[in-house]
Amino acid sequence: MSCASYTMSGLAVGCKDSIGGIKKAWFAPDGTVTTSVSSNTLSIASGDIQNFKVYGFRKQTGSMTSTLNTSDNAGNSFTTEVTLQFLKQETSKRLEVMALLMNEMVGVVKDGNGKYWYLGYDYPISATAGTAETGTAMTDLNGYNITITDNSIELPYEITDSATIAALEAIEVA
Repeated sequence: MSCASYTMSGLAVGCKDSIGGIKKAWFAPDGTVTTSVSSNTLSIASGDIQNFKVYGFRKQTGSMTSTLNTSDNAGNSFTTEVTLQFLKQETSKRLEVMALLMNEMVGVVKDGNGKYWYLGYDYPISATAGTAETGTAMTDLNGYNITITDNSIELPYEITDSATIAALEAIEVA
């Protein structure tokens, strides 16, 4: 008996037109966003986009990594970690980092290739690690590092709906 809900089709050798990193992230409190999945991509209810807050950061200071966790006894799950770095320790950033640390959320990450990925589909995401550091040398980081983790049954869903993407990109820092 097959348990596969996905059909293998094969993959061609890809082009060398992909880059790493993330460009932006948006987070909203858990329970404030309604989503739907069609053809393996996700859309967010247009009225719920206003619940997201945008977080920007310098290039090459953020990443998203999804890791398969597998067990012959229990099945598969994925842990997706988003690491973000915010430069300069200051009160406004400390308060915002604390808000991220204290809340259960959902999120969207825009990767270096302009793709949008939704986090928190199965369970809320939350911060699982963080540091505040002054650095030692003048060129060391003075700022905050935070890791936000999504535990899910599948890899993150891509958002391709142009209205959802336009609404996210229209959000500005308050």
